[in-house]
Amino acid sequence: MRNKENVGRPLLSSPKGGAVLFPLLAALLSACAGPSEHLVKRVDEAVARRDYSDAENLISGAKDSSYGKKNAVLYYLDIGAVQLDGGRYKDSVASLSNAEQRMDDLFTKSIHKEAGTYLLNDNTTDYAGERFERALVNVDLALGYLLSGDRDGAMVEIRKLSRLLQEYADVYGAQKTAYKDDAFGEYLSGLLYADADQPDDARISFQKAGALYHRASQVDGEDEEVADLDAPRLGPNDGELVFIHANGTAPRKESRTFQVAWGQGVAAISATRDDEAQAGQAQNAIRAGFIGNAITIAYPKYVQGHYRVVRSEVELDDGRRARTHLIENVSAIAMRDLDERQALIRTRAIARATIKYILAHTVSNAVARKYGQNSPVALLTNFTANAVAAGTEVADTRAWTTLPSQYRIARVSLPAGDHVIHAVYRDAYGSEVDRRDFHVTVRRGARTYLYDRTAQ
Repeated sequence: MRNKENVGRPLLSSPKGGAVLFPLLAALLSACAGPSEHLVKRVDEAVARRDYSDAENLISGAKDSSYGKKNAVLYYLDIGAVQLDGGRYKDSVASLSNAEQRMDDLFTKSIHKEAGTYLLNDNTTDYAGERFERALVNVDLALGYLLSGDRDGAMVEIRKLSRLLQEYADVYGAQKTAYKDDAFGEYLSGLLYADADQPDDARISFQKAGALYHRASQVDGEDEEVADLDAPRLGPNDGELVFIHANGTAPRKESRTFQVAWGQGVAAISATRDDEAQAGQAQNAIRAGFIGNAITIAYPKYVQGHYRVVRSEVELDDGRRARTHLIENVSAIAMRDLDERQALIRTRAIARATIKYILAHTVSNAVARKYGQNSPVALLTNFTANAVAAGTEVADTRAWTTLPSQYRIARVSLPAGDHVIHAVYRDAYGSEVDRRDFHVTVRRGARTYLYDRTAQ
């Protein structure tokens, strides 16, 4: 977002116009809230058609213009996930490691450096990621290492994930629904512990994954079976295929506002609807400017986009089929996590709106005392002060948008040797939406991992 310094300068920077307001508006113009809706849509379209190179180029081309320094974590998250989907595992590991390091640094940063959130909005701070996003960084890192054949590297990420989840459990232990563990992460842990011939650790992780999924399914209304906890029975010359299906698109955050404006015997109460989220900020500013006094509260809301694929299966070259099972609903986790924090988010928004209201009227009253209540300068300053106070109130809508909506898993035994595997993707009616063929080599007594992403 470019700061057009010439726009509005005669009004806001002149001594008569209230010079205090110009830095506020300038900060609004320069405080970008991450990648634009247009960019996110183009990246989604590229991922949906499996053009991961185009998706990566779109993100990397917007690193400075759309992401910027405050959203460096978001940049590395977005591009790291696309690189993983495209099979560029080493690049993905490098990008996601950058995101992880920056997240850790930001979570230990002093709260005093975030004072700007009380004056403008939460977008003025560096994006540090949500709780579940921090955990899924380690999950995706483990996947990147695992799919590149580095099981030791994957195990390191699993141990880091375990430490992080333990921290969450210590902090949120008294809360029944707060995100403090990850079913897919635990399930992947179980697989890796089993690969490392640590059956007790594997059993514990599988049990945790099952309990987590069943608990989440009761809260979210899921009706699918959890992925099989027990390994498929293998013959003396068999190995195991583990098919991991990342499906759908992550929900998007949109800004919602609630405004009460009054003045000169006029009162107006308004709230943005789903179809006017983008225009709401400007409408709030104009309404507040013309009517007079205004209190504007902004809060984020997740909105799930549509995707057709809801089921998947693998067809084996011996005629068998293995259906995938949902192991983690990322969209439901994101929405539940945000809902649990809404009270705190709105409390901050109310405090921020109060400060803006007081600041706007302090400036307006000072100008009115000097130039007269009905003077053009006073009227213009009052309009601008109220408009800026309302217009700068927008929720933090930043989110890891290249995440899938869900993770699905199928496990099946196969004779050792080379195989052609068909991945079939279906809609809610059972109709085939897409299919892909994979050549895999199965080793006796070992697991072979296969990963694919759909976003149609």
